[in-house]
This record gives sequence, C-alpha cells and structure tokens, in this order.
Amino acid sequence: MDCLSCGTPNAVNAAYCVRCGAMLPASRNYCPRCNRYFDTSVKYCSGCGNPTVPGAFAGSPSAPPRRDWLTALLLCIFLGELGIHRFYCGKIGTGILWLLTGGCFGIGWLIDVIMIACDDFRDITGNPLVKK
Repeated sequence: MDCLSCGTPNAVNAAYCVRCGAMLPASRNYCPRCNRYFDTSVKYCSGCGNPTVPGAFAGSPSAPPRRDWLTALLLCIFLGELGIHRFYCGKIGTGILWLLTGGCFGIGWLIDVIMIACDDFRDITGNPLVKK
C-alpha cells in the first residue's frame, strides 16, 4: 500500500510507512463526507465533525446537533449585534464577545450576515448549517 504522505510503497499489512513513519490508511478510517483519514480512537472526524463511531449517524444521540441555516440567518439579521446567532451555533465565547461589543462594533455582525447568506458559516463542530 502506498503512503499518502510520501508515496513510498509499503507492505499490504503495514500500519506505518517505512520511510516517513506516517500511519497508513489500512490502520485508519476514511470519512466519506470530507475525504480525510482519521484515527480510530476519535469520536468525530476532525475535518467535518462527522461521527466516526460505528452505527452513529446524523440524528443519533451521539452525533452533534445540526443547526438550521434559515434560523441562523434570521437570528443574525435581527439579533446579530447581540450575538444570538453565535449562541445558537454553539459559539458561546464569540457570542459573549458580540454581546459585549455590539457585534464587534457592527463589522463582525455584517461579516456574519454575509457568511451565513453565502453558506460559509460553520457551527462549533465545523459542520455547515443545514438548509431544510
């Protein structure tokens, strides 16, 4: 099996690359959502937050909740200077910052409106907002 890091051919049953020491795909799981490999000991993919536990799927009790795009957009438009949309998406720290600074003096609020409208805003787990 070829190493994804350096391209060196390795034995089929090898766990690590003989040249660079990188973990080979045979000893990792592959995330179908973001096309990344992840260690088998983690619960969620570091790239997209997709559950890695066998049998876990979006909507299961172990999966992080998915936030609605329209709800986040409306909260941002009407209450964005208070950071309510950030609290809704799980970003408590920046929600408090928005609350204390009036949406970072209106500039952060405007950027968030544009990012949510363009579908570039992510929740605390890194998942994109869901359009229903």
